[in-house]
Amino acid sequence: MRKQLLAAAVATLAISGTAVAHEPGDVILRVGAARVSPVDSSTKISTGVTGKIPGTKAGVNGNNQVGLTGTYIVAPHLGIEVLAATPFTHKVNVKGIPNVGGVPYSLANGKFADVKHLPPTISAQYFFLDPKSKFQPYAGVGLNYTWFFDEQLTKHQKSLGFSKLKLSNSFGLAAQLGADVALTDNLFLNAAVWKIDINTKARATHNDIPGNPGTALGRVKVDVDVDPWVYFVGVGYKF
Repeated sequence: MRKQLLAAAVATLAISGTAVAHEPGDVILRVGAARVSPVDSSTKISTGVTGKIPGTKAGVNGNNQVGLTGTYIVAPHLGIEVLAATPFTHKVNVKGIPNVGGVPYSLANGKFADVKHLPPTISAQYFFLDPKSKFQPYAGVGLNYTWFFDEQLTKHQKSLGFSKLKLSNSFGLAAQLGADVALTDNLFLNAAVWKIDINTKARATHNDIPGNPGTALGRVKVDVDVDPWVYFVGVGYKF
């Protein structure tokens, strides 16, 4: 029964209200809640001493921030959108690191660092329905540039001899689906989802574990495919 009521409410909203009228020359700004949900995978972690370590991997968790998009309608049914957000913060985790020769390298498993990123993305959008329709579903394809910054190792990892963590920035493709629903002549609701190709190379330095001379692993490396889904729900205003 609840599902039926929800479906009826969505259908009513989609066919009521004032026309959105996405017409050439319009500028559309949207603000709302954005979530980055990684679908991550990684290579094996490698070091200058051991090479690739079997069974190891790295990953990142999701995060919520304020999302912003701006669309310029360049022609009937066609728009150019820029996606931005306040900086996302992610926990970087590592797992599978074993002890070697009695040295407790496994203590490095778990949370490794916190990193921030900004994901500016530009997309070409196609609006499927008549420009004056109250309901405006659309699809988009574009390019993403992800800037990683403020990489902060945990105090625990620093105590184990790790330093100088750096994540490389990323270029990748992005695909999008979304919809606007009119509330007034200029105000509307929006929901959208992106699939973004984000790949980064994480590099750090490992010195001797304090009190354990000769335990330095040297350069530590891992490549991570973040490849997140990005979800957005908010409100928009047409100028």
